[in-house]
Amino acid sequence: MEPEKKSNGAMVGLVIIIIILILGGLYMWKLDKDTVENLSTEPETVTTQDSAELNTLDADLEATDTNTGVDVNTVN
Repeated sequence: MEPEKKSNGAMVGLVIIIIILILGGLYMWKLDKDTVENLSTEPETVTTQDSAELNTLDADLEATDTNTGVDVNTVN
């Protein structure tokens, strides 16, 4: 009988998967870091059109009747 040969295929596959996960994590970390830097350097400007639209949305919110007539204490 021939002795069994030791196979390292599973170990090689595991190492490759770990390397891919590490590289993907570094890529996402760098991408997130760049996004945060870009967001912090851009100034916020609110135009009069934006302001008018926000005021309209706020007025709609205040005018909306949110009373549902449900007593919370009676709900099981």
